[in-house]
Amino acid sequence: MSKRTLVTSALPYANGPIHLGHLAGAYLPADLYVRYKRLRGEDIVHICGSDEHGVPITIAAEKEGVSPQDIVDKFHEQNKQIFDDFGIDFDYYGRTSSEVHHKTSQEFFTKLYEDGVFVQKTEEQLYDPKAQMFLPDRYVKGTCPNCGYEEAYGDQCESCGTSLSPTELKNPKSAITGDTPETKETTHWYLPLGDFQERLEKWLETRENWKPNVMGQVKSWLNDGLADRAVTRDLTWGVPVPLEDADGKVLYVWFDAPIGYISATKEWAAQQGEPEKWKTYWQDEETDLIHFIGKDNIVFHCIMFPATLMAHGDYVLPKNVPANEFLNLEGNKLSTSRGWAVWLDEYLEDFDADLMRYVLGTNLPETKDSDFSWEDFQNKVNSELADVLGNFIYRTTSFTENYFDGKVPELDNPTDKDLDTLKEITKQKEKISKAYENFKLREAITQTMNLARIGNKYFTEMEPWQTRKNDRTTCGNTLHVCLQITAALSVLFDPILPNKMAELRKELNIDDGSSWDAISDSILESNSSINKGAILFEKIEDEQIEEQLNKLKERAADNEDSAKENYEPLKENMEFEDFMKMDLRAGEIIAASAIEKADKLLKITVDLGFEERIIVSGIANDFDPDEIVGQKVSVVANLAPKKLMGVESNGMILMAEEEDGSLKFVDTDAKPGSVIK
Repeated sequence: MSKRTLVTSALPYANGPIHLGHLAGAYLPADLYVRYKRLRGEDIVHICGSDEHGVPITIAAEKEGVSPQDIVDKFHEQNKQIFDDFGIDFDYYGRTSSEVHHKTSQEFFTKLYEDGVFVQKTEEQLYDPKAQMFLPDRYVKGTCPNCGYEEAYGDQCESCGTSLSPTELKNPKSAITGDTPETKETTHWYLPLGDFQERLEKWLETRENWKPNVMGQVKSWLNDGLADRAVTRDLTWGVPVPLEDADGKVLYVWFDAPIGYISATKEWAAQQGEPEKWKTYWQDEETDLIHFIGKDNIVFHCIMFPATLMAHGDYVLPKNVPANEFLNLEGNKLSTSRGWAVWLDEYLEDFDADLMRYVLGTNLPETKDSDFSWEDFQNKVNSELADVLGNFIYRTTSFTENYFDGKVPELDNPTDKDLDTLKEITKQKEKISKAYENFKLREAITQTMNLARIGNKYFTEMEPWQTRKNDRTTCGNTLHVCLQITAALSVLFDPILPNKMAELRKELNIDDGSSWDAISDSILESNSSINKGAILFEKIEDEQIEEQLNKLKERAADNEDSAKENYEPLKENMEFEDFMKMDLRAGEIIAASAIEKADKLLKITVDLGFEERIIVSGIANDFDPDEIVGQKVSVVANLAPKKLMGVESNGMILMAEEEDGSLKFVDTDAKPGSVIK
């Protein structure tokens, strides 16, 4: 085991508030793991902070008519507070607009530049003369050269999924002025990732216990070969490139943001009064570096940032990157633009943070997307927290208060059942530890609750309400066992329910500095005093859940009404004869697979009745290949063949795009091959 652990959580963009999906992705999982390690007495530091650079920040600023600094100042403080309110216990929460971060990032760039790592390229990029600026990829819209979609962005076509550069778009328009941009030469520096491919592959071979979804995505990129990646771009907001001939250029946010972990650790060390202590966590090989992220950040943390660290040469590389998949809400994708989200600050107006920590923890999207529903929230709070954990604790402490004067009874001539039940404390503790160590946090929570179930079952079977009348020794033994389980739970549940367990330990008169090693079948001494506390978990009523659902639906409806004016306008009228040229057929998907190095494309085999067709469709962000097999579809069957990412596509599957960009199948129950008229 290494001497210390450094945990990082993905830096959230400081352009909006934190919602439930954020919490499930990188912050609650990291906090559960860190709190467990702290209970073990291990040297562990948890670092996070605001990602305050990049195009999303400038876009948010333009929408509100303020400066980018105004945006990041606002949301940095808001998000920092909400994390604290939810019990996400960072050792330090920094920000990438800080002076220390700018200096650290510039020093990184300068070291790699002076070592000759970068490749310098002069290329033509789109420039808006009226705005007097080069246009970042998301500031350009135009017609996709592959599928003809007229609202493609400069980095990727949202319709077919093809990766693009702004200069590839047909009829490009500036998102700032609406004018047609011109091309102009600009110079940038690139990290030649291909030069690091062999080192990355050898390093990844040494990684153990990585999630298959993480390693699979990484190997897909490596199998396709790594290309040069720009580390600078033309923007006015960001970390200035520290070169004399680089006016108006900043470090690309993918390059500077992960360095934010390092700069934040420097600021933490300075806060501790030991300015050089950060080096122990970043440059000592006996440190385990763990990145908690969402799946959209896998490539950056498993390929690009490690390559950057390798190029520098003085830093440890990640031991593990336990990335989570995405959290859906009430069966649909989270969408902030559609109002389909649960904002954490609004949640706290109605419920305790610990309730969501538990429910969300039992449903983390560890290996595949998961779904949060308010009905499930209610069920788990009522049937698990209230009926199992809360009921067991209250029955145990109230019986002790009422019939043993609030004193822990001695264990007198215990039965095998008494002793076997006590042994369950150590057995469950070992199972829970193993789950945490392997980043199986859902399992850790399940096994923790299982100990409460064991205690509840034992209490019921021993019937202390009967034995208190005619067998005080047996009743005392029952309560002794249950109190020891209660004490163990007060520590075992601490990573999950920190506020409630602090209350419970106070009731049990347990030192709040309790450790994992102290968890045993004899935490409480016989004859020590306890206090019967209030009921820890109140049940949630149907009306409360109905209120949350109405709030969600009303906000989504309000956003839908306000978004109606943003619907894509109708295209020019066409003649009936032109429409009749299209051959629309009913089909059924019989096979589907991902296309390497094409994040949004799927290779789909469609049964058209009279033949099978291969069609390439840009729906990978909306559907998993396995889940669409058997889906009925409508197909443009006479579209000219076209190669996309090396695969010939023979047709187009019709999709409907909602205002938030999500896709739905235009399906039909007609027999495959039927003509759609």
